[in-house]
Amino acid sequence: MNDSSPAARLQQLFEGHRLTPTQRRIAHCMVRRAADVPFLSSVELAELAGVSQPSVTRFAVALGFDGYPALRRHLREVAPTEPAGDDDGFTEYQQAVHAEIENLRHLAAMLADPAPVERAGRRLAASRPLLVLGLRAASSQARGFAYFAAKVHPDVRLLDEGGTMLADRIDAARRAGASALLCFALPRHPKEVVEALAYARSAGLSVVTVADSAFAPVAAHSDLLIPAAVGTGLAFDTACAPMMLGRVLLEAMCDDLPDAQARLEDFDTRAAERGLFTE
Repeated sequence: MNDSSPAARLQQLFEGHRLTPTQRRIAHCMVRRAADVPFLSSVELAELAGVSQPSVTRFAVALGFDGYPALRRHLREVAPTEPAGDDDGFTEYQQAVHAEIENLRHLAAMLADPAPVERAGRRLAASRPLLVLGLRAASSQARGFAYFAAKVHPDVRLLDEGGTMLADRIDAARRAGASALLCFALPRHPKEVVEALAYARSAGLSVVTVADSAFAPVAAHSDLLIPAAVGTGLAFDTACAPMMLGRVLLEAMCDDLPDAQARLEDFDTRAAERGLFTE
């Protein structure tokens, strides 16, 4: 992947290493704060990740460095010379928009290799029914995907509410023939989502996940995870890249549904007959 963004360089640094859950948490935090990490002390990084300072040191050693100072020196060599927050002349709102543009550039670079998305599209197209999961912050992403997917897929079942019925609905879909579940997982990651994915895999479903990082808590319970970073510059995270990735997955799924175009044309005909839209 030809991508020079700080987040991309961190992803490449972590690839190929077997990380413990605590180390994944640190990696996840570093990807989310990629532009700032080269300027953080081990204590500051530990506080951001919610782990102990010795855990940060062990994490650096696991990556092949003598300790955290060596890791930070390496990051400073390949990172911008100033923290991301020092954007000359930009307002706070402009900085947030520029950060999202960077996330989209990272996504575009990743999609230079279409194989993971194409593989995901085949799995989603083949599942009858298809489950789409997204709770709390990710519910709107899941709902948007399910809305459009239902135009081309014969049976889409949205899971956007937690509770004890979640496992029941996964069981019902599995009995009906479901083979795959698409999950949108965004921060803060609800414990219920992690539990639901573990349950879905134990039931025999293949789990495809869109998450904000390859080191998100859901990674251990995903058969295929495709990352799309969120923006963190405002009080609430922004998710332009995950939304775009969802639409890309829709396109890939359509490519593997031979009657997708016919279904869309049928919908347009019925919509015109019913006068659904003002255009």
